[in-house]
Amino acid sequence: MIQNPVLTGFHPDPSICRVGDDYYVATSTFEWFPGVMIYHSKDLKNWRLVSRPLNRLSQLNMSGNPDSGGVWAPCLSYADGMFWLIYSDIKIVDGAWKDGHNYLVTCNEIDGEWSEPVYLNSAGFDPSLFHNEDGKKYLLHMVWDYRPNKHSFNGIAMQEYDHAQKKLVGKAEVIFTGTELGLTEAPHLYQMDGFYYLLTAEGGTKYEHAATLARSRNLTGPYERHPKNPILSSWANPLHPMQKAGHGSMVQTQDGQWYLAHLMARPIHRPGKKITEERGYCPLGRETAIQKMEWKDGWPIVVNGPLPSSEVEAPDLPEVKWEQSFTGQDLFEGNELLPCYQTLRIPFTDELGELRNGTLRLFGRESLGSRFTQSHVARRWQDFSFDADTVVSFNPDSFMQAAGLVCYYNTATWVSLQITWCEEKGRVLQLLSSDRGSITVDGEPIPLPDEAEYIHLRTVVREDTFTFTYSLDGQTYEELAPVYSSYKLSDDYVNGGGFFTGAFVGMHCRIHPEIVVPQSLHPSLITH
Repeated sequence: MIQNPVLTGFHPDPSICRVGDDYYVATSTFEWFPGVMIYHSKDLKNWRLVSRPLNRLSQLNMSGNPDSGGVWAPCLSYADGMFWLIYSDIKIVDGAWKDGHNYLVTCNEIDGEWSEPVYLNSAGFDPSLFHNEDGKKYLLHMVWDYRPNKHSFNGIAMQEYDHAQKKLVGKAEVIFTGTELGLTEAPHLYQMDGFYYLLTAEGGTKYEHAATLARSRNLTGPYERHPKNPILSSWANPLHPMQKAGHGSMVQTQDGQWYLAHLMARPIHRPGKKITEERGYCPLGRETAIQKMEWKDGWPIVVNGPLPSSEVEAPDLPEVKWEQSFTGQDLFEGNELLPCYQTLRIPFTDELGELRNGTLRLFGRESLGSRFTQSHVARRWQDFSFDADTVVSFNPDSFMQAAGLVCYYNTATWVSLQITWCEEKGRVLQLLSSDRGSITVDGEPIPLPDEAEYIHLRTVVREDTFTFTYSLDGQTYEELAPVYSSYKLSDDYVNGGGFFTGAFVGMHCRIHPEIVVPQSLHPSLITH
């Protein structure tokens, strides 16, 4: 059986494809760098991270991008002996415009060096590439309409792409305007038994999210709606453990079965609150799940749908379990960060830090509120209960210098246990939090003895709460107040469900950008 979710933690907008006996899923990364995560499976049950294709600034420069901007809804496909990856880079998330730019990169091998991007257009987000049986290729995307007297989700457009010229040709046409659910986006087109099947996401990205289908004998339509739409949605059952189900893509197995990869989220609930008052909060973000499909009367439907299933019958394929690159402890023994780590908006270069002799050294840069140059290495929360700790050597001499362990949602919402300096107590340990932009120092700063070179920092996450502890010897830990609420590190709290990422835990080092320090004297965070 397939146990859902198959990709835990922040892994939204899955685009799935098969190449021979190999399955691949690409997911959105938004403002986190490198852009796009690609996972590999042989059996649809066991997955491993094999590629982070957008790993150069020439492919993706998100410096200054807003929270939950950046890479939206990549589309991965395989044709003509190579992989094709379409993605958006969204520069604005609020207001009338999105300024989203759509690009294409290609590669012969899934884990190879992907090409420089081909710019396609800036007409809307959630682009995908359809490879027609006649050899022609077509770009699909939702059309964003900024005009105040128009609905911003203007329909699904299609335009031919000429790879020889590396540009779109002909005229873009809107081929589908959606169903009564509205907010039609995330188009994926399939050709089967004389029909073109158009899969879209509708209802928005909150709890009303859904997947819908339409079909046509002709590529350009008209497209008739599936009589059982939506084919996938959790909205009708607020008690279901898998909420927000929608935004998916389909794949056919070697023996002709069909499966749907889609996003979903697992909410936690505040004590004393009824489901009728609030649907819950999802600190792990939107995750990836897989459903089995079957065909009835010429239409694909989700088995036991439209509700998603936590356990799904797997295809009859040999099971292949992968050795994971991260086993729970990282001693920073290599020359590169493990693939589970990401940075914000820009790559991890020698400007931000280095790995040397079993340590990660971070060079202080801008604050946790910066959208430009943060020295911040983090990984996504993937469980509701876990401990994360690090050992830090840091000797600041100004309150403008700080380094430590961070539980982070975005630039406005995070909690940091940091080593810093104050005039009255010298080097101190301080809890600093930002609640939707409101900064507070939580509790009194704790003086650190001069002889304590290494400070052990730990966060303890337990379902709906997380706390911080510290130790001077690595044996005896002191718990710090207050107890923080996990639900605050979620889309649902930060912007009522309108943002798109999830909670991360990581290491951060800050020096106010107006302070100029010679490199030889540059304060740094060293973590073991």
